[in-house]
Amino acid sequence: MQVLFGTNALNGRVRQTLVVSLYTHPSSLALGAACGVGTSAAAAWLSGDRAILAATLLLAAIALFRIVAAVYLLRKADHHDTKKLELIYETGAWSYAFVLGMIAALTVIGNVDPEIQLLMVGNAIGYGVGISARNAGRPVIAIGQLFLAISPAIVALLVDGSAAHIAMAASMVLLLPAMVSIIMITFRVLRDSVASAETNARLAEKMQLLARTDVVTGLYNRAGLDHHLVERLMRLQGDRKFALFWLDLDRFKEVNDTLGHPVGDRVLSEVASRLRKQCPPDATIARFGGDEFIIACETGTRGELEILADSLLQAITRPIRIDGDRLQIHSSMGIAMMPDDGNDIDSLMQGADLALYHSKVNGRNQYSFFDPSMTRDLVRRREIESELRMAIQREELSIYFQPIVDLATGQIRSFEALVRWFHPEKGELRPDEFIPVAEETGVIITLGNWITAQAAKTAAQWPDDVTLCVNLSPLQLRAPGAALGILGAIREAGLSPSRLELEITESVFLEADETTDAFMRQLAAEGVRFAIDDFGTGYSSLGYLDKYPFGKIKIDRSFVSGMDVGKKSDAIIRAVAEMANTLEMEIVAEGLETVEQVRAVRAAGCTLGQGYYFSRAVPDYLAALLLVQEQEGARRLTA
Repeated sequence: MQVLFGTNALNGRVRQTLVVSLYTHPSSLALGAACGVGTSAAAAWLSGDRAILAATLLLAAIALFRIVAAVYLLRKADHHDTKKLELIYETGAWSYAFVLGMIAALTVIGNVDPEIQLLMVGNAIGYGVGISARNAGRPVIAIGQLFLAISPAIVALLVDGSAAHIAMAASMVLLLPAMVSIIMITFRVLRDSVASAETNARLAEKMQLLARTDVVTGLYNRAGLDHHLVERLMRLQGDRKFALFWLDLDRFKEVNDTLGHPVGDRVLSEVASRLRKQCPPDATIARFGGDEFIIACETGTRGELEILADSLLQAITRPIRIDGDRLQIHSSMGIAMMPDDGNDIDSLMQGADLALYHSKVNGRNQYSFFDPSMTRDLVRRREIESELRMAIQREELSIYFQPIVDLATGQIRSFEALVRWFHPEKGELRPDEFIPVAEETGVIITLGNWITAQAAKTAAQWPDDVTLCVNLSPLQLRAPGAALGILGAIREAGLSPSRLELEITESVFLEADETTDAFMRQLAAEGVRFAIDDFGTGYSSLGYLDKYPFGKIKIDRSFVSGMDVGKKSDAIIRAVAEMANTLEMEIVAEGLETVEQVRAVRAAGCTLGQGYYFSRAVPDYLAALLLVQEQEGARRLTA
């Protein structure tokens, strides 16, 4: 019977909903009971039959029990077992229906007034039909009540044997399958509706969970973090402080670009797992985006946070093995506390972000606590940004030129254009002070275009065999109309495109896309040449040497005059020089300061040199003077 009516097939939550629906609206149960007890009492009084009176009293007791149970259990329905709720209702419902049906049968068997018989038999039929609709959510109960309410009357009518009673019994027998069919149809509609509602609720809950969860790590995402932080702060009590850690994986993009995004995702998942193990159980952990993670937790002292920060850095730094590759990831971290560093989430996150920036600037793989001086540094950067825009208009910037010399002949082959800023109040500002700010704020695009235009005007006055080298920022390269801007600048200056060489660092190709390809193709088609700058310090695939039109490689100065110069660096230079020779590319050694270094790189295969040994960066008029002196020296040698 249970299998037939779907008890086993129903989801537990759907079944519970249908069972609880039996207890809803106890007022309707009370009205039905009042009607049944009232008509039974009338039949007992009018007939004077003691058996009917006794049955009526039993019916009233059952009705009272059902009403009290319904009111009480409805309040605590969610705390009771579904089977228990169903059994209690089932017992009361079947008892009430059977007693009501027996009262109808007693009126027939006792040969009481036909009007009383009609009253009670009609009451039994009406109750059976009405309860079929009300309790159709549990077909077993509804059908049981229908049979128990009508069957005694059917038997009594058949026993009486009169033609009218037999006809009535026959019509009641036919009513049973019809009502069972209606009960089952209603049940299926109710079951499907409740199941659909349950499914939709679960899907909505799942969608909300997905919307707040990072699919790669299983941590909160940015939306989930925002939602959870608000709840955490509302629960913060006493003198406990609230700390926020902002982590950034150092050079993680290189993992994605060298080993692929699937490996990068596995690294992120492993880092997330390590963070879970190291953080307090109640900590909020989120992947804020890319390779950034945020941890929020309650704390008592700064010392607790220092211990946690150290353990987090150590956990992340432990080698990770993926498909045979041994990876070692480092992390930079910024920490801010509430209320020390702010009284709301926004100020706390701003403080942690500034502390993270401080960790990166100071060498990475470390943590920093927020300090108000960091805000002053931010103000300083914004000040530089504002003044840099004005400096371009006020002509406070100057272009200096450092020669690149042919190591075989000693002749100047080209000049690299370098910007200098002479502030009217602060004096000379170093490039490493304002160039990073320019790149962070996007001012580098305007600055880079200005450098190219000014340097091209100067270079146009040089001999035709001397070229101009200009450093190109990745932001410049991706700016809309970048190629047209460069071509327009050199045409206005009267400089041939073949005399312009754009120096690009390897980092450009970590995010190379169609924009990069189009930029280089367009300029190369006009004759502009390209060089790889700071070669050997990036982690890009060497495939770009074949893909893009490079004619020159500049070896980073760390291999020439750095602290670790020795046999290994010499071997690297020789290997790069041999590769460049095979690819018919020139190779420039940067940072040459002594004659010994010049001899070493020349012996290693470098064709060009640049550094203080030959000349520092000089103003345009001194660059012109160097060229004049070189020409005069050449004339004396040929005279």
